[in-house]
Amino acid sequence: MRPRDAQFVISAAAASDFPPADLPEIAFVGRSNVGKSSLINALVGHGSLARTSRTPGRTRLVNWFRVVPERGNAVNFVDLPGYGYAAVSRDLRAAWQPLIESYLSNRPTLALILLLVDLRRGPEDEERDFVAWLADKQLPVRMVLTKSDKLAKNKREPTARAARAALPAAGAPIVFSTEAQLGHDAVWRAITTAAAAVSGGKA
Repeated sequence: MRPRDAQFVISAAAASDFPPADLPEIAFVGRSNVGKSSLINALVGHGSLARTSRTPGRTRLVNWFRVVPERGNAVNFVDLPGYGYAAVSRDLRAAWQPLIESYLSNRPTLALILLLVDLRRGPEDEERDFVAWLADKQLPVRMVLTKSDKLAKNKREPTARAARAALPAAGAPIVFSTEAQLGHDAVWRAITTAAAAVSGGKA
């Protein structure tokens, strides 16, 4: 699937900057440099809609993108700051946490949280704690295993099974690779299904 249109909306440094919750929202969250921006760009077919960086922790804002799929109504993609990277100071990470939690706790149109995990690393304590927090809030989450092209093909499936066993509350993981064109349609199906549920079947 390729969207008919995709455009940047706004960056927010504080909850007071968040735009109105008038469309179903798909939140992208994961460790710094896990490939969130690359995933967003691959989904919309636009190489530079979401900025990518080799500098860990470069995304310090909550960024909104309005996306109109080929079929269905518009949704907002929301790129949340990355977490858990040693090069980012503890104080800076602490400043991001309330912003992320404020977003996740107060968006009535939040349809799905896509938790990106590097397939080579698998879920770690931070992912387990995060998914437990989401479960307590009854927020929908789906794990996307990124950078699968960095792993031998015969290791992808067993590694994905291990990731699911480690984080069963995050559902069946989607194995994704921008380079190998893997998992693109599966991610879009998860997005459109979740958005339709929020908008009463109209997405």
